Amino acid sequence: MSQELLTEYRANPESFLGHLVIQDETRVHHFDPETKTQSMQWKHKDSLASKKFKVAASVFWDAEGVIMVDYLQKGQTINGEYYAHELRNLREAIKNKRRGKLRRVVLLLQNNAPAHTDQTSLQAAANCGFRILPHPACSPDLAPSDFYLFPNLKTELRKNKFQADKDVIEAVEGFLEQQETDWYRKGLLKLEERRTKCIELRDRDYVEK
Repeated sequence: MSQELLTEYRANPESFLGHLVIQDETRVHHFDPETKTQSMQWKHKDSLASKKFKVAASVFWDAEGVIMVDYLQKGQTINGEYYAHELRNLREAIKNKRRGKLRRVVLLLQNNAPAHTDQTSLQAAANCGFRILPHPACSPDLAPSDFYLFPNLKTELRKNKFQADKDVIEAVEGFLEQQETDWYRKGLLKLEERRTKCIELRDRDYVEK
């Protein structure tokens, strides 16, 4: 992070959030049982729908809301080339939905999945003018999608059984669109709380829940 950005962060963390774009992937099931009993019923040998179908979604969001959601087609895998294409689409989405954001420094917070660290992806990010923030491996507690957006999304969707992928997609987008800007900003502000806690606890052998 540049000294200028570091100074802005220390002076006003909330203003600093304007630079951030969060990316992460999740899988949403047609039916996600809340209890073991429900799960056993879902897997019953005579059930016509014994397989748990799911939709894979890549969500890009910031302090104002969702910028872009990309749904992985059946048979596709996310590799460096695929993710590079997503980043180019993200730049266009930011241009259309966040006027002026590209003129500032866009900081992309993502995990260390192989597709994200592939040289093709890194070059695409650089070409788009994105700076990738360092992210510790295996640290969902520092990933806003993992500790905030996805758990809230899945809690809401768990109330339903969906018949088709399009129904899942409609429900996902409906949930994301109905959240106010303050809801997204609240999630990113929790990142500072968690970062501070991780620093405070880094020399301990365990973390109390």
